[in-house]
Amino acid sequence: MKRGQSGLSLLVAVNKPSGMSSHDVVNTCRRIFEEKRVGHTGTLDPLTTGLLPICIGPATKLDRFLTGHDKRYIARIGFGYETTTDDLAGSVTVRGELQPHLLDGRYAQTFVENLRGSHEQLPPQYSAIKVNGQRAYDAARKGDHVDLEFRTIQIHEARLLGVQEDEESGLLCWDVEFFVSKGTYIRSLARDIGRIVGTPAHLRSLCRISAGNIDLEDAVTLDTLQNLKASAALDPVAALGFRYAFADAYERFVVSGNALREDQVSLMSPISLKGGFGSCSCMGGNVIESDEAPAGGEIASIVVGNRLKALYRYVLPDRRWKAECVFQTGIVRG
Repeated sequence: MKRGQSGLSLLVAVNKPSGMSSHDVVNTCRRIFEEKRVGHTGTLDPLTTGLLPICIGPATKLDRFLTGHDKRYIARIGFGYETTTDDLAGSVTVRGELQPHLLDGRYAQTFVENLRGSHEQLPPQYSAIKVNGQRAYDAARKGDHVDLEFRTIQIHEARLLGVQEDEESGLLCWDVEFFVSKGTYIRSLARDIGRIVGTPAHLRSLCRISAGNIDLEDAVTLDTLQNLKASAALDPVAALGFRYAFADAYERFVVSGNALREDQVSLMSPISLKGGFGSCSCMGGNVIESDEAPAGGEIASIVVGNRLKALYRYVLPDRRWKAECVFQTGIVRG
């Protein structure tokens, strides 16, 4: 085994504290697992707390299948000023008087609910978006302005949780739960909400509570992870949310990345992470055979020896399953 490789291959979820970058969490996990190959599946800003899925060892090959999902957040939007970063970390750029109607809970609830739908959003200057090979935040730190392009986002749900005064700043705040598409910047939503209602606004706090099929309740703190280590593993089959198949009889084909015939893959219905970490979601009554035929381009999780051994894609018109990604070690299922 190469230096810096632990032999582990697993997926965990960390409840990231405020003040740490996603890279800081990755480095901490490298020390906990004594494994160099560690990666996360979706950056959180240092001030943001909440769910950060982490892949350990060969499981880092999962990252492209666990990104791009819809996400759910709880945000606190503070009214009174905008900042350079659109959140609490930036310098104040614009101040404004509080519009009285922002105190009205019924107005706030109606406004928030009406945010649902498609929007064109301008990302914040301090973002990781690359323009001409340079990160936008690098240019912003140098005092340069970057011309970012609007992007289409979807707000699937928006729910007002409360209207209250922030104890630390004394500012009026709206607490809102958002369920949004990939690439949505909640900081930009806070900024734009302020501009629409007539009082400059910024994001004061943010917590990610779900990403795809993984919820915050599936996550552990870094201190707990230090104690549990591999016992904190989540079931990657449930986290991915694909239909899956047991292929112990065809292990030698799967390990070699060979194609499988349609009749060699008996699909099971997707499963959830309700058991949390430390329990395999495939046990008990969770295994239900799927009666739907495979669809062209569909990805399925292939399980061998109760480990996620590969991801296969169904190809038409061949009517065969072809290897998309093979995990030689196999990813443990909790």
